[in-house]
Amino acid sequence: MDFEAARIKMVDNQIRTTDVTSHAVLAAFLAVPREDFVPVAKKPLAYIDTDIELSVEGVSGKRYLMEPSPLAKLLQLASISKQDKVLEVGAGTGYASAVLSMLASSVVALESEPALAQEATATLNRLGYSNVSVVTGDLEKAHAAAAPYNAIFVHGSVETVPQALLAQLSDGGRLVAVVGAGNASRARLFLNENGRISERPAFNTAVKPLPGFRLAREFVF
Repeated sequence: MDFEAARIKMVDNQIRTTDVTSHAVLAAFLAVPREDFVPVAKKPLAYIDTDIELSVEGVSGKRYLMEPSPLAKLLQLASISKQDKVLEVGAGTGYASAVLSMLASSVVALESEPALAQEATATLNRLGYSNVSVVTGDLEKAHAAAAPYNAIFVHGSVETVPQALLAQLSDGGRLVAVVGAGNASRARLFLNENGRISERPAFNTAVKPLPGFRLAREFVF
């Protein structure tokens, strides 16, 4: 299979056509070999326009590599520059980490599943993405050891964005997440302005959920 041709088609047919106009984002998606971040059996499906399940031994629950179009739109929304330090929450096998590495100064790729973190580390190192650091930990607590971050990207939909993540934004920092479930979810941009967090909706989208990040359930009497 000609993966390079498939990558160009992905960018032209799935990403450019959904209002992604950032030259830096488009160039990053053209450069990163998506096929290297999916399970071997699914390499022929690497560039289809859907989420891809990451079947990695030792991982409990389902995890996904986000569909190219919403991923690109979310990264464009984050307005990442070469001066930014970025935290990715839920790095999986490291594909978005690699894309982010081409947009940012440095990337901290946080993953809760050791098997996924190990695979991400091996692939990113093999491909030479030297400005990405993969760490393991609780996704809902983010990674305070390297905070603050100029941008935080949450790789999957969530019911709520914990205060722990917002607290790790630098002044002027942005957090991008898809909040909600299924077709009712929406991309949102959170901004830290002088210690005050503001939020604005961006666009409707449906992506696979990230484990955790559940709203507290209230008892009804």
